[in-house]
Amino acid sequence: MAPSAPRPSSPSSSPSSPAPATATAVAAAVKILIAGGFGVGKTTLVGAVSEVAPLRTEEYLTRASEGVDDLAGVDNKETTTVALDFGRITVNPELVVYLFGTPGQERFWFMWNDLVNGALGGVVIADTRRLDTSFASIDFFESRGIPFVVAINCFHGHNTRTADEIRAALDLDPQVPMLIGDVRVRSFGRDLLLALVDHLMELSAGAPVR
Repeated sequence: MAPSAPRPSSPSSSPSSPAPATATAVAAAVKILIAGGFGVGKTTLVGAVSEVAPLRTEEYLTRASEGVDDLAGVDNKETTTVALDFGRITVNPELVVYLFGTPGQERFWFMWNDLVNGALGGVVIADTRRLDTSFASIDFFESRGIPFVVAINCFHGHNTRTADEIRAALDLDPQVPMLIGDVRVRSFGRDLLLALVDHLMELSAGAPVR
């Protein structure tokens, strides 16, 4: 009797069948806005904490800005952000933080409404020499219900006000975290972002804020 022909292998058992495709994990993205007045250190903070060379849109100040940009307290400032700053921090393979720095001059405030879309929280940088320049940023986040922390940037380590005096001057809600330091220092920037994450988690859980 002639031997029977071998049965063809099923697609699932064939050694030449391709392995099932696996889904590629996509990291979750978190957007944080860095805001504040003109010349308070927003670009500096983004650059200090970003793991990549930050995208900057700085231009030199010219005579055309005289009488428009108030340089009181920042007389040595030579450049200014005209669109945004952008940086990135990879926390782990599942989480990436994107930082967007806003322009500080009033004539560029219209861009804030676009930059804030999708933001989970914010950082407001304040300069004790010109605290009034921070009011617009604080009002902006409060009016939109976006949680934020306040960074008091001590230029050259100089600060003549106490934490209580600064809180009173800014009329901050007691639950809003406020840190004092130098935004040029990477560790201070890290502490700011961690404080914001803690603040967001406490608000999300409905726990009392310390």
